[in-house]
Amino acid sequence: AFRTLNDADVKGKRVVLRVDLNVPVADGVVTDATRIERVAPTIKELLDKGAAVILLAHFERPKGKVVPEMSLKPVAAAVEKVMGRPVKFVFTDWRETPKVEAKPGDLVLMENTRYHPLEEKNDTDFAKMLASLGDIYVNDAFSAAHRAHSSTEGIARLLPAYAGRGMEAELKALQSALEHPQRPVV
Repeated sequence: AFRTLNDADVKGKRVVLRVDLNVPVADGVVTDATRIERVAPTIKELLDKGAAVILLAHFERPKGKVVPEMSLKPVAAAVEKVMGRPVKFVFTDWRETPKVEAKPGDLVLMENTRYHPLEEKNDTDFAKMLASLGDIYVNDAFSAAHRAHSSTEGIARLLPAYAGRGMEAELKALQSALEHPQRPVV
C-alpha cells in the first residue's frame, strides 16, 4: 500500500517533488524532453490544486562537487517550455539551506542535489535540509527510487510522503504483474 496524490491535501502547501530530469543536454539545450513530459502531469496537478512546487533532481554524477556542466539551469528552460509557465531556478551548492520563496502556483527548480557530497550517502542532515524546503514530499522519480539517497529515501522519512502520478502508474503495473499475473505466465 502506498499513498498517492488522491490522499494529499496540497492546497496552500509547499510540495517538494523529486523528479527525474537527467535529460540529454547539448550546447546548453535539452535535446530530449521525454522525462520532463512524463512528470508534467504530476506538476500540473499539484499546481492546479494550489501548491507551490519545488522540484528536486540530480543531473549526471558530479560526485559532491559543483560542476557547471552538470547544472540543472539549462533544464529549467525546457521545464518552462513543457509546462507553459515560468520556472524559478535556484542555484545552490547545498552547503547551507537555500532561501526559497515560493507561493501557491509557483514552480521552482532547485540545483543538482548531487552537488552535495552526502546526497548519495543518504545523509540525515542533508535530508533534513531538503525537508525544510516544504510541507509535503512527493516522489515521481521511479528511475531513481531504488537508490537510498537523501532526496529519495531520507526525505520521505521526514515529511508526509506520496507517490506522484508516474510513480503510481509504475507501482500499480508492478503490483499487477507480481501479485496478480495474467496466466499463462512465461
